[in-house]
Amino acid sequence: RKPEKKPDTEEKEPPLQFPEINFATFVASLMQSTLLQLGAIEDPTTGTKNKNLPMAKQTIDILSMMQEKTAGNLSEEEENLLKNILYDLRLMYVKEKQ
Repeated sequence: RKPEKKPDTEEKEPPLQFPEINFATFVASLMQSTLLQLGAIEDPTTGTKNKNLPMAKQTIDILSMMQEKTAGNLSEEEENLLKNILYDLRLMYVKEKQ
């Protein structure tokens, strides 16, 4: 016997909406990854906070490299965003290392 098919009248979940990809959203996604790696926010898949300081350092280093490689090519707003995020993440990293 075949399983019964559910009627198509069921409400389907709307497709996931992602933010526009631009420099700010890319930097913000790397910041979120770093916060996760620092144990500052919960992992959305497990609901737990886990630290991975070597990964956090690597992600901060990637953001730092981006700052160096994009110098002179960003808007003032983008420069400030990256500078402030790096400052905050570096402070958090140093506190977690202690």
